[in-house]
Amino acid sequence: MNPETARHFRRLGTLTIFAVYFVILVGGIVRASGAGMGCPDWPTCFGQLIPPTSEAELPSNYHEIYAVGYSNTDFNVVKTWTEYLNRLTGVTIGILIFLTLWSSRAYLKTDKAVFYLSLAVFLLVGFQGWLGSVVVKTHLHPLMITAHMLLALFIVALLIYAIARSQNDLLRQIDISALPTQFKSVLMLAMGFTLIQVGMGTQVREAVDLIATHHNYIDREYWRDSFPIIFYIHRSFSAVILFTNLWLAWKVYQSVDKSSLLFRLAYTLVGLIICAILVGVSLDRLGMPPVAQPIHLLMANLIFGIQFFIFICINYAAKNSSKTVLS
Repeated sequence: MNPETARHFRRLGTLTIFAVYFVILVGGIVRASGAGMGCPDWPTCFGQLIPPTSEAELPSNYHEIYAVGYSNTDFNVVKTWTEYLNRLTGVTIGILIFLTLWSSRAYLKTDKAVFYLSLAVFLLVGFQGWLGSVVVKTHLHPLMITAHMLLALFIVALLIYAIARSQNDLLRQIDISALPTQFKSVLMLAMGFTLIQVGMGTQVREAVDLIATHHNYIDREYWRDSFPIIFYIHRSFSAVILFTNLWLAWKVYQSVDKSSLLFRLAYTLVGLIICAILVGVSLDRLGMPPVAQPIHLLMANLIFGIQFFIFICINYAAKNSSKTVLS
């Protein structure tokens, strides 16, 4: 494999991963601001490719046209354009995914799995677009929103694996010989904990959506009074997440070269977890500020992404260690 080709694929794939995280952030902003039905139809927005900027641009009977299952049909330019920009971001992701797939053709001769992983991501992004239309048609049904978010998490994991696999020669050079034997098991446990936490977080999010609707998205300082028990479990479980990952970072600190990619990943992971907890505290104590909700969601996705990448690094490095021992 030409090093320049591999570098190009890595850069394009990495850009795509960051773009997917960005669309997760934008999607969180849409949900937190209640702009999910800013465009009540799909793929158009109020029947137009480019949405209106004022109610005067809509037909006089637009309330009746979009009233089915949608309680508030009043035009809101901020919510409409927020949702529209979310859709444009999704289209941009589709273009980047296609370019990543096109670039992955170079691996058909050396590692076909990289191409097929990229193809799977491309197809899943198409499915994700369809699922987004179902979210609109079901008028933001909580289960559909959760499925939409979890699929984004899976797409990112496949992308990370495809990029890591294409660069496995570099990852095999990481020296993990001094790491304790139970490190990988604890890492897998930490990943499981994160998925559990994300699952509980989606349930909290669904409950908050209902509370927000009940309060008409105002009086946020009173929302906390109606939080379900799962919120308090979710909040307490963050301590388990923190200490498990602190153990992983400490072992990396003790056992891995400080200039290693693994070292940087481990401490980025801890930083993200601390940030996520602080943002979660702000949600709990500061009346659910809208800006904190999408950031909290993004942090959760980044945490799992970093954990998964560390897991891949450990696997490739372990294969190289085994070959060294055998030789």
